[in-house]
Amino acid sequence: MTPLLWVVLGLAVVVLAVAATLVAGRVRRLDRLHVRTDAARAGLEAALERRALAALAQAAALDMLDGAGAVGRAARLRAAVEAARATGGIGADREVAENALGRELAGAPRTGLPAAVVAELVDAEQLVMLARRVHNDAVRDTRELRSRRLVRWLHLAGTAPMPEYFEIAEY
Repeated sequence: MTPLLWVVLGLAVVVLAVAATLVAGRVRRLDRLHVRTDAARAGLEAALERRALAALAQAAALDMLDGAGAVGRAARLRAAVEAARATGGIGADREVAENALGRELAGAPRTGLPAAVVAELVDAEQLVMLARRVHNDAVRDTRELRSRRLVRWLHLAGTAPMPEYFEIAEY
């Protein structure tokens, strides 16, 4: 073998090592982002459930108030909670149901309710908005990495589904 062939062979080994290191780094980063997205989705689902429980507590408190309007509002709150829970998972149907629940919560009177119920409801609503932002940030980062050429060409994401944003209105 000639010295030139050794140089070419050495350069090929270095290029392959650099490429393998780059691919391995992208795979690790992509895996961490998918784990982060899954954790953020679980946190969002927990926050949505906490808001549903707070809405049910508000409905129970509205039942104790006098007036047909309060009782009707409590029934609509319960129906919105049931609709949100029935959708299961995070998706377009859940967004619609959670927006309906948010509208019902925004329209429900909070005067005359126990302070603990109002405080829990406010905390739960703030937690939902925070969890939604964390989830959407994780989805954005994951989608951005998955859109890169190397990840697409080598199918580094495997069969993992593309994460979706969760958009609900802030009332």
